[in-house]
Amino acid sequence: MLRTLYVKDFAVVGEAEIAFDSGMTVVTGETGAGKSLLIDALLLLAGHRADAGMVRHGCDRAELSAEFDLGGRDDLRAWLRDEELDDDDACQLRRVIRSEGSSRAWINGRPVSLAQMKALGERLVEIHGQHEHQALLDRRQQLVLLDAFGGHAEALAGVVESARAWREVNARIAALPHGEDASARIEWLGHQVDELDRHALAPDALAALEDDHRRLANAGQLVQGSAGLADLLDGDGEFTVARLAARAQAEAARLGEIDTRFTAIAELLEAARIQVDEAGGSLARVQDALDLDPDRLAEIDAQLGKLHELARKHRVPMAELAAHADGLRAELEALRSAGSDLAELQRERERLAKAYAGKAATLGDARRKAATSLGEAVGATLGELGMGGGRFEVELEPTGAAEPDAQGAERCEFLVSANPGQPPRALRKVASGGELSRISLAIEVAALGLDEIGTMVFDEVDSGIGGAVAEVVGQKLRRLGSQRQVLCVTHLAQVAAQGHAHLKVVKAKTADDTRTHIEVLTPAQRRDEIARMLGGIEITRETLAHAKQMLTHAQVD
Repeated sequence: MLRTLYVKDFAVVGEAEIAFDSGMTVVTGETGAGKSLLIDALLLLAGHRADAGMVRHGCDRAELSAEFDLGGRDDLRAWLRDEELDDDDACQLRRVIRSEGSSRAWINGRPVSLAQMKALGERLVEIHGQHEHQALLDRRQQLVLLDAFGGHAEALAGVVESARAWREVNARIAALPHGEDASARIEWLGHQVDELDRHALAPDALAALEDDHRRLANAGQLVQGSAGLADLLDGDGEFTVARLAARAQAEAARLGEIDTRFTAIAELLEAARIQVDEAGGSLARVQDALDLDPDRLAEIDAQLGKLHELARKHRVPMAELAAHADGLRAELEALRSAGSDLAELQRERERLAKAYAGKAATLGDARRKAATSLGEAVGATLGELGMGGGRFEVELEPTGAAEPDAQGAERCEFLVSANPGQPPRALRKVASGGELSRISLAIEVAALGLDEIGTMVFDEVDSGIGGAVAEVVGQKLRRLGSQRQVLCVTHLAQVAAQGHAHLKVVKAKTADDTRTHIEVLTPAQRRDEIARMLGGIEITRETLAHAKQMLTHAQVD
């Protein structure tokens, strides 16, 4: 359940912090005041994409945050633990949108990706917007809604997995080569693998060969340089490193007899002299091992030349030739066994097709039962929403697909008859704007409460209705508020009067600025706001009395 929502420098809102409770909270205000900004803020905190236009003019960034009480939602705690984002029973979401268009997100104080925020947001908040009516005209969306109503998630997941497995095996069959092309490929691969096996070297062996080549190619320079280095270290000259180190050490030792601070210097020079001696010994061993074999150099030149040729031929670095040979060898072995693999894969494909058919049939049976239940539930609600005698049906027909479909073996079509005596026709063909609004609301009411999401948001879903129908809508949302937390943005007094709590969005203009702020209304302020929504330019005592009566009636219900 949503506990608090904080926004700063968001659109026309300077700063606002709102505390929420259980039940139904209504949000009202004048047209253009920004009633839907709360919804927009929740959408962004639920992982929807942002743009720089959402930052208040003249500000560097907009800040949004919300805190949710997880209550008994063990599934949410498990998700947070799996993502290493858990923090007791609270769940804090934060989003910062910068004026240049970038944004960052946090969950419980830890940076997260937008995908993570969206995955969590979908589990926390369910938002029904005024534009969702049009989505009901999409047959794919109708099928999604039917499956949600029927609780088919597990059965649908089995169908999806079966279809995926079938497609994977079918793709492997399609990838297997056939006929003369396969024979030519096998012959070519065999030649390439044989050639690479004769010449290619593993990376460490290639590095050692290149080191040998470098030494042999520069043998003269190494001999001459090592001889000069030996003379510098401990040759016949008077000023060799060894002699100079010995003299320095002896002088430091003599001075140490006068001043003990020189003793440490003498010790360091003694260590240096020993190191010079060891360096001379190592140099002598290197000189003994120097190889001036020109025949070996020519042999390595030829070997490296062949490796360069193969690298160009196969378009890979020399160090990757051995790995490339392994890849070609694997392909060669796969081609040689393709015949037996094909038969085995075809058997597997047939098995998976039968498994899919069984799971799709089970899902189809469940869908037909859910279609009947949804039709009856929506039809009953339509009467309450001013469409007495209207009928609603859910028609299922086979897809006729030749291959397993991840969505199952049926297509869905919502049918409606708005008036008695008329046969039901496709919703996308017959519903007017007002009827579509009421049908949409009836479907939503029938499907509400079927998941564990604790916060449900309605953004002017009551558009296109009024009068007694609006009061029925408000009553249904209020009843839903007794089971879930409901936030409802509305322009109808009949709906607003049903709220357990009431927020008013107010836009204030000055000479050079426009700001929107959000007020939590007292009972007296609620009466005045309901009266404003009922009345015209002038609010009379009769209007105020009517507003008070509506509020009293809602509380009794």
